[in-house]
Amino acid sequence: MRSVVLCVTVLLLSGCAALSQGPAGEPNYASQAVENLALGDVAMEDKDFLKAERYYDHVRAKYPYLEAAREAELKLGDLDFAREMYPEAREKFDSFIKLHPTHPKVDYAAYRGALSYVEEFPSEFFALPPSFEKEQKPMYDALRAMNVFLRQYPDSQYAKDAKVHADDARQRLARHELYVASFYAKRERWKAVAQRLEGLLKDYPGTPLEEEALFDLHNAYVKLNEPQRAQDTLREVIKRLPGTPAAQRAQKMLGT
Repeated sequence: MRSVVLCVTVLLLSGCAALSQGPAGEPNYASQAVENLALGDVAMEDKDFLKAERYYDHVRAKYPYLEAAREAELKLGDLDFAREMYPEAREKFDSFIKLHPTHPKVDYAAYRGALSYVEEFPSEFFALPPSFEKEQKPMYDALRAMNVFLRQYPDSQYAKDAKVHADDARQRLARHELYVASFYAKRERWKAVAQRLEGLLKDYPGTPLEEEALFDLHNAYVKLNEPQRAQDTLREVIKRLPGTPAAQRAQKMLGT
């Protein structure tokens, strides 16, 4: 970023980017779109978000037919993201996708929009209740958005990171279901336990919590006096976790 500052400084000193004084409260705008983008980047680096917004908006409005205007639209989304105004950022990225569906950076807009949900995850600050005890809507939204992104842009340079975030959201949601099942188990509401664990295994397969969920589900069926479903759950352990100590434990419990 310091190189950008130096570049802008050189341009200004050389006379290649003549500045014009705007109305009161407005920044000094350069004569070229790309130079205003650079000035906006400098302001954003300095966390002068209002000035950055004015530079980007100036480029978007004054040079609508230049590629710089498309770049300014993306930067306005990034600006709201930096300000932690995530719904506003999503709106800008969604607008970019609708207006420019074939743009080379459309996958960037889609990824940043999906990532905004991740930023809304509940805090894991040690003094607060853990996130799996809190509202789960941001995790649902993040998982949905990341899955949509991966379907639409499987070859994107952001696909690997999107998969990491999707897996994290899936595990968080599974942890919440396990927490709720435990809540019901303490109150011996075994039907409710079974329903939550069945949903966990169906909706969030492949998480590290599968083993715990499967054995807890087996126990719930035992408590419900449903031996066939209990045995089927042990067979599911062997199917899902072959060659593991969990599978060996399930085989012993089945007597095989």
